[in-house]
Amino acid sequence: MGKHSPLGPQEKRFAAYMDGLAQAAGHADRATPLKLYCTGLLLPGERKSVEPMAARVAPENVQRVHQSLHHVVADAPWSDEAVLAAVRSYALTAMRQKGPVQAWIVDDTGFPKKGRHSAGVARQYCGPVGKQENCRVAVSLSVSTNTASLPVAWRLYLPHEWADDRARRKQAGVPKDIPFETKPAMALEQIRAAVEQGVPQAPVVADAGYGTDTQFREAMSELGLPYVVGIMSSVSVWKPGEGPQSKAQWKGMGRPTKLLRRDSRHRR
Repeated sequence: MGKHSPLGPQEKRFAAYMDGLAQAAGHADRATPLKLYCTGLLLPGERKSVEPMAARVAPENVQRVHQSLHHVVADAPWSDEAVLAAVRSYALTAMRQKGPVQAWIVDDTGFPKKGRHSAGVARQYCGPVGKQENCRVAVSLSVSTNTASLPVAWRLYLPHEWADDRARRKQAGVPKDIPFETKPAMALEQIRAAVEQGVPQAPVVADAGYGTDTQFREAMSELGLPYVVGIMSSVSVWKPGEGPQSKAQWKGMGRPTKLLRRDSRHRR
């Protein structure tokens, strides 16, 4: 057997990174397939499902590796939050060496998808194509410096037609304890978790899909996080020093006008 070439600096960095992910995934049996899966994601090739990736990373034993990759992706009970925390610890340390965190970015990303059986797929707004399309959508929270950004939370959005369909949920393997939530509510959970985990804080930025939601904006203030968000033209705002300054004053004024309640229609 010939000798292996020594690892270069980039290979050593990648190996250390993958060791951290494998440790976060828990059981030792998941380490090798997880490393192979991540390697397959990075290799050239348009199809990123497990079968073509198995053929790329292990052409001499495709069937066995395919089964192993599928088990890790579909069945093994590892925590995506733990793996994301490992990614954050590794990458954010390197990012901050070149500058401080400047913003927390709330966004949702659409993935065009044919068919109707993949969890969460529905006809909804899809950013990459700029219109309503059959797709899946994920809500994310990223932290950004002046030179790089990193997703620290990522979760699939489950539309009403999925959340309320028991048979469809069961067929796709959607856990019973996952209810329907609006995208702003999902983003708030991610932001609160980041605060609790001690992620370096910065102003929160988001588009009108989140900024129009009154509860989202109020939660930012309660958490002590400055924010810059888009709003719809129908949202009424008060000039500094004008308007009600507390919820108690709201109650004293009676029912708010229709104009002041209009933003609730834009929750997603």
